Amino acid sequence: MISADISTLMPEIVLAVYAMAGLLVAVWTGKDNVAPLLTWVTIAVFLGLAAWIGFGGTGTRTAFAGMVTDDAFARFAKVAILLSAAAVLAMSQDYMQRRGILRFEYPVLMALSVLGMMIMVSASDLMALYMGLELQSLSLYVMAAIRRDSVKSTEAGLKYFVLGALSSGLLLYGASLAYGFAGTTNFAGIIATIENGHASVGLLFGLVFLITGLAFKVSAVPFHMWTPDVYEGAPTPVTAFFATAPKLAAMGLLARLLHDAFGTDTADWTQIVALLAVLSMFLGAIAAIGQRELKRLMAYSSIAHMGFALLGLAAGTAAGVEAMLVYMAIYVAMNVGTFAFILSMERDGAPVTSIDALHLYSRNEPLKAFAMLILLFSLAGVPPMLGFFAKFGVLRAVLEGGMPGVAVLGVIASVIGAFYYLRIVYFMYFGAEREGIETRMVPVQWGLLMVTAFAMIAGVVNLFGIEAAAAAAADVLVR
Repeated sequence: MISADISTLMPEIVLAVYAMAGLLVAVWTGKDNVAPLLTWVTIAVFLGLAAWIGFGGTGTRTAFAGMVTDDAFARFAKVAILLSAAAVLAMSQDYMQRRGILRFEYPVLMALSVLGMMIMVSASDLMALYMGLELQSLSLYVMAAIRRDSVKSTEAGLKYFVLGALSSGLLLYGASLAYGFAGTTNFAGIIATIENGHASVGLLFGLVFLITGLAFKVSAVPFHMWTPDVYEGAPTPVTAFFATAPKLAAMGLLARLLHDAFGTDTADWTQIVALLAVLSMFLGAIAAIGQRELKRLMAYSSIAHMGFALLGLAAGTAAGVEAMLVYMAIYVAMNVGTFAFILSMERDGAPVTSIDALHLYSRNEPLKAFAMLILLFSLAGVPPMLGFFAKFGVLRAVLEGGMPGVAVLGVIASVIGAFYYLRIVYFMYFGAEREGIETRMVPVQWGLLMVTAFAMIAGVVNLFGIEAAAAAAADVLVR
């Protein structure tokens, strides 16, 4: 039995052993001297594990008395997490090395964080859920404050830690209520206690607190308060990581919790998720209008986009989960390309993240400006970019789920949010004469910018096969 359990969790075990081995080697050989090499080895490990999971996994397996599940849903999420983490790590290596903040802890912490995310999306028990969530969170707290000579970075790490501790407390309280009223922490056991499609009042209170704790992780309103400050204060590569893999992992965990543990009580939790989605879409769309700093703007952008992703879950159907997975995959790709560009922005060797620095940028860098135009149009949901079809998918799912009013609100929020994306495009092409910026791009950054921009156009043909994989993942989760 133990051999079967280990086989099921072998990718996670390999990553854990690698992270510990990398930490020991770095300390033994002189710490930061091996940071560049360790970074590229970590990227190779991420890519290797993604290939292993993507091409080697079939069927559904459980391990450790049903605490973790390896199925199509978990594999889809794991592959996306590993690929996005590898992309962020690759494009941030040069940025951090030139500014003297590339320490050996950075790739090790990212590996441990990804390990936590992989456990999160496979968790089928409240204890496994919490283990994965805290492993991810503790790593992210340190990464946010990794620039020790920066007051803003230290402040970002402290804010994230304090508010993260609060969210963990709420989540644990919800888990204790669920255990108290269900008599088990296993998702299969919890769903078995729900009779006639309605959970007990105590179990519903537990669910509300569990959703609250996870809403913090996806920056859903009203639990978003940490996002703008942490995005702005953390080093830009860390911000890029925050905006990609952790969001995907948290959405995957939330989907698994809702459908595996409370899937027969959709009438209750879909209302909660729909409310979070609407609030997030509108706050993100409206609050970003007044932002002049790109990282803060991307923070509010992420809040709005998580609202749209939550629409898929609010539908409470397999089609909704499929739309959510497709949306998150496209969202992560758009953010990778956008942050590859933001990482390259500098003036006299110093990083620049102000929107005003992009005035008439297209005159000097027409190709990069055009790639950014495509990504911004896609983020805004302008057809025929891939971002439009991502939004269309979740809106159709929530409409088919019997919530036409929510779908209409989603369209309105999308129109409002398009303003601040199109304003950046206007600055790049029709802005005023101002001091320009340099965009010193290493080949990895340039390649990711161009590939993601190309994908936003070419992907409309067949979504590169993502739609079929997402459909298979959703069918496994929603039974």
